[in-house]
Amino acid sequence: MFDATEPDSLSLLTVVILNYRTPSLTIDCLRSLVGEVRSLPGTRVVVADNASGDGSVEQIAAAIEAEGWGEWASLMPLERNGGYAFGNNAVIRVALHSTNPPPYFLLLNPDTIVRPGALQVLVDFMDEHPDVGIAGSRLEDPDGTSQRSAFRFHSVLSELNFGLRLGVVSKLLSKWVVAPPVSEETCQTDWVAGASMIVRREVFESVGLLDEQYFMYFEEVDFCLKANKSGWSCWYVPQSRVVHLVGQSSGVTDTKRSPRRLPTYWFDSRRRYFLKNHGWLYAAIADTAWVFGLVLWRWRRVIQRKPDLDPPKLLSDLLLNSVFLKGGQV
Repeated sequence: MFDATEPDSLSLLTVVILNYRTPSLTIDCLRSLVGEVRSLPGTRVVVADNASGDGSVEQIAAAIEAEGWGEWASLMPLERNGGYAFGNNAVIRVALHSTNPPPYFLLLNPDTIVRPGALQVLVDFMDEHPDVGIAGSRLEDPDGTSQRSAFRFHSVLSELNFGLRLGVVSKLLSKWVVAPPVSEETCQTDWVAGASMIVRREVFESVGLLDEQYFMYFEEVDFCLKANKSGWSCWYVPQSRVVHLVGQSSGVTDTKRSPRRLPTYWFDSRRRYFLKNHGWLYAAIADTAWVFGLVLWRWRRVIQRKPDLDPPKLLSDLLLNSVFLKGGQV
C-alpha cells in the first residue's frame, strides 16, 4: 500500500479525505477518484481516520486492497478525533516534510462524488494562475442542482441579515450576504467550501496549516482569510464539478431532513472566528446584530404565520454561547 511518507518523483497532487464513521461514503468517494488518478499522474490520495472506532479503518483498508487502489491510495489512522483541521493537518504535515512535497493539496469531504475531470480542471486552473492560492469546485446535488459553495467573509452586517431575513434589508446588504447566488462563471471570492478545496503548497508554507482550535466549521473561512491577508487570492471554479451529499458526514447541515439542533462546537467555532480575527468588541456587536435580527424575525414569523425552519433552540443557544456569557478567550 502506498506510504504517504515516501517521496514520489511524479508528486503532483495529494488528496486528503477525512473519515469519521462514514466508511461507505469514503469508499464511494475513493471509487469516484479512480479515473481522476489515471488522468493525473502523480496524484496520491490519503484517507485520515479520526479514531472512528467503528470498523472504518478495517473496511476502508479492505476496499483499497480488494479494488487494487493501493498504488495511489493509503490510510492514516489517527489516535484521536481532533476535528476537521486536526485530521487534515495530519496528512498535510507529513507530505510537506517529505523530500518531494506536492505542489497542490485537495481537501475533499468523504460525502462527495467527484465528477469526471473535476481534479484536472482545478490543477490546470492553478497551473495557469500562479498568484492564486486557493480554489474551490462547484458543489452540486446528485441531480446536478448547484449548491452555494463560494462565499463572502462573515461580518456584523451579514449576521444582522442572517437573523433578520427581510427582503428589502437583504437587498440593501447584498454586498455583505455570506452566500450570494451561485455564479456560472469562474470568479474570485472570499472563501470556498472545504468539501472540495485545492490549496497551493506555498500557502501552507507561508501562512501555516489549518487552525486546530476549531473542532469543525469556520476553519476553512479562517484559513482563507489568513491566506487573503498574506496576498493569496481565492477563486471559485464551477467547471470542476463535485457532488456533495450535504451533511452526510457531519449530520448537521443535511437539508433533506428536519433541522437539527446545532452542536455547541458550531457556536464555539463561530465565536472563535470573530474573536480571533476581529476582537471582542466586534464579536460582541456581531452577536448583538444576530440576536436583534433573529428576535425581529421571530415576531414577524408569528404575525405572518410563517413556518419555523430554524434549528431547535437557536436563539437560546446563541445567547448561551455568545461572547457575553462565554467571554473573550479564543
